[in-house]
Amino acid sequence: MRSFPGSCATVVLAAALLAPAITGCAVHARVYDPYYHDYHARDTENGYYVQWETNTHRHHEDLKKRDKDEQKDYWDWRHNHDHDHDHDQH
Repeated sequence: MRSFPGSCATVVLAAALLAPAITGCAVHARVYDPYYHDYHARDTENGYYVQWETNTHRHHEDLKKRDKDEQKDYWDWRHNHDHDHDHDQH
């Protein structure tokens, strides 16, 4: 049986290792728009992105993999279609 200090150290170490995994979820809940300097909720942003790809006849590709001109095109389009005001100013 382990002593209390050894068990306590194990719990503290486990918590330290798990903290980034647990708190990381909240960080990824938003998408940053570098052109308009605001954040958009990831869950609704994915729908807008697919709509943009469809409306502009683009093949599906991750936004981060698109060139800077296409990324700017998306964010310009997105802000012209921001009817639900789901973005947060931070």
